[in-house]
Amino acid sequence: MTHATPASGASRTPVTAPRGPVTRYRPPDIFDHRVHLTGRVAVPVLLGLLYGYWAAANRRAAGPITGWNILFGFVCAIVFAVLCAGLFTLARRLRRELHAVLWAAFAGIAFGFLYSQTGQSVLLATGLSLAVAVAFFAFNFYRYYTHEDATGHKVG
Repeated sequence: MTHATPASGASRTPVTAPRGPVTRYRPPDIFDHRVHLTGRVAVPVLLGLLYGYWAAANRRAAGPITGWNILFGFVCAIVFAVLCAGLFTLARRLRRELHAVLWAAFAGIAFGFLYSQTGQSVLLATGLSLAVAVAFFAFNFYRYYTHEDATGHKVG
């Protein structure tokens, strides 16, 4: 049987729990507060523009680009960006189960809408969007379950 050995220079005596408040290691924050505020706006906007372009490209089906197609892309981009920004602010305040359900519903609906723009059957779009939502829920629930406590506070 193999036993773990302490690294060189490490103490060979067991470490006892410190008395008083426990301090946790937090990696240094290399970005300024303004960068984080800019990111909270820029990430949903960029994701929205990408989503709007994708939806418009699916809708035109390799046909000519028209003014209505561009308008459709921008409307999709605005709606997606607003919903994404709202989720970023609202979901952090929820418990991990609701947090995962909210993101799974958003991802499933977003994918289903994109897939429905290709002209495929509604049943196929619904089935695939449910599969995407279930996969997102499983991934996010596992992530939040291992990184948050029951009240939604980050652990570690």
